[in-house]
Amino acid sequence: MFVKVCGVSDKETIDKAIELGYDAVGVVLYPPSKRYVPDAEAVKLAEHAKGRVSTFVVSVLYTEVMKVAGYFDYVQVFENAPVPNLVYATAEKPEGSKFQYLLYDASRGSGKFGEFPAWLTEYRERLIVAGGLNSVNVAKVINDLRPFGVDVSSGVEKGGKKDYDMMKDFIESVRDNDEF
Repeated sequence: MFVKVCGVSDKETIDKAIELGYDAVGVVLYPPSKRYVPDAEAVKLAEHAKGRVSTFVVSVLYTEVMKVAGYFDYVQVFENAPVPNLVYATAEKPEGSKFQYLLYDASRGSGKFGEFPAWLTEYRERLIVAGGLNSVNVAKVINDLRPFGVDVSSGVEKGGKKDYDMMKDFIESVRDNDEF
């Protein structure tokens, strides 16, 4: 199962994610976010991760990431932007299918765990589930939805920073439950 840690803001967290076996890291370029990283720093993080782990540049609109999108493997935005490496983030059933992955976030970025609609199973092969996931509830999500992947952010934070032990517990919980 594909596992992404989002809201990465420093090289040390990228190194921890790689050590623990995460498949991807997300760097947030949405200015109101407490995990916001400016363009120049985002590029440095993408370059640090290059070839070692997949990278996602994350924001609400494509215009907020377009200057640095070329440094990242995937563009994750809350609109169906015309890019080939689009990860379409939404809490609604998407119109059309011009995206590489669908990231369903029931919390709409709030980090609160929510319900999952039945239509998600239509996208199972390219579905990444996010929104309030942690090492305790991720097993149920995996068993109920059987998505392509899962995405965690606040569920592995302590005091506003990514916590190594929480990151470890999360990925171990995923790995213990991803056989189906």
